[in-house]
Amino acid sequence: MALRITQLLVGLVLYGAGCAIMVRAGIGLDPWTVFAQGLSRQTGIGIGWITNIVGFLVLLLWIPLRQRPGIGTVANILLVGTSMQATLALVPPASGFLVQLLVFVGGMLLVAIASGLYIGARFGPGPRDGLMTGLNARFGWPVWAARLCVEASVLAAGWLLGGTVGLGTILFAAGIGPLVHRTLPLFDRRRRREAIARTHAQASAT
Repeated sequence: MALRITQLLVGLVLYGAGCAIMVRAGIGLDPWTVFAQGLSRQTGIGIGWITNIVGFLVLLLWIPLRQRPGIGTVANILLVGTSMQATLALVPPASGFLVQLLVFVGGMLLVAIASGLYIGARFGPGPRDGLMTGLNARFGWPVWAARLCVEASVLAAGWLLGGTVGLGTILFAAGIGPLVHRTLPLFDRRRRREAIARTHAQASAT
């Protein structure tokens, strides 16, 4: 249990750091961070703190969807934005397109590793992911359709509020799924045990 909790906390802190690094790249962001950045620019509140606030507000939407948060859900709300804010205070903005591109890719890779860590800890989904699964469970929407609808809406709202949409937004949309598909099996110990058990069973059968 202690190892899983450590994995969760490290994953969430690294996730916030990765998001902050992508912000510093300045070439575009994922939909939820575009939304947080837009709100930050309109309110003057730090983007990390806005991320925490948005996470809490999204969690309130779980109530009509009859979703129950886990330890990981609450930790996500508390840690991701806080880590973002701390990292932004330490990391300067990147300059020059090639440097910006490399910085963004580095941030996205860190987010992918962090996602594998905190999802693999199995302490419950983040508030935004839980919103997608809640729409699926409550209304029967396919998860991909719920994600597309919600993320397109927050991306458009964030862009109108002044959030950065660009090449990074496209790279993140195309790359984060395959990257997490690779990192999650590395850190999901239960899945690894099940895979080993299946391998042994197949070996015994032959």
